[in-house]
Amino acid sequence: MIRVLIVDDEALVRSGLRLILEAAGDIVVVGEARDGAEAISAAARLRPEVVLMDVRMPGMDGLAAAERLLSVPDAVKLIMLTTFDLDEYVHEALRLGAVGFLLKDTPPRELAAAVRTVAGGQAMLSPTVTKRLISAFVDRAPSRAEAARRQLATLTGREEDVIRALARGLSNAEVGRELHLTEATVKAHVSRVLAKLGLTNRVQAAILVHDADLS
Repeated sequence: MIRVLIVDDEALVRSGLRLILEAAGDIVVVGEARDGAEAISAAARLRPEVVLMDVRMPGMDGLAAAERLLSVPDAVKLIMLTTFDLDEYVHEALRLGAVGFLLKDTPPRELAAAVRTVAGGQAMLSPTVTKRLISAFVDRAPSRAEAARRQLATLTGREEDVIRALARGLSNAEVGRELHLTEATVKAHVSRVLAKLGLTNRVQAAILVHDADLS
């Protein structure tokens, strides 16, 4: 069973998310929290695998809580909940190490699938939604873009091909088909690229590519 903590200031939202997730059969909601401070305490006490957390809440908001939750060794896997008018906050959460985000109107089947995806160690990078939002809210200031380009310049040509494909939301299998590589080879390239760039997941890699304006 995948252990999930739900964090949202609205009781109705928490109840709805709990019903959807527990109906999946392989997910158990181990607790709920109303704000970021409660989330930090509950995560330490309940040790969930995945935290599903709203961005804007009274008291400590989701962004401040994300910074705390993701700053420790063996951090939980964090998915942010958002609506389109809050996407700039989600972009910052992804920079901090969140593995993805969900819109609050995500269909039940996709919600459960997303939790399974991140619990399995994969970041959520939807080519149709996440990429568009990252593109819209990345601050491509000249200094940041130049810093990102210098960082990416440490990669080999093949590694750059791989990270560009990741930025488009492709899975390992899809990258392999496009670059004529085995899935195992792609997985090795991804691990090497993340380690070389000092990144923790594929979403951060995609943001770096967008910062450099190379996508």
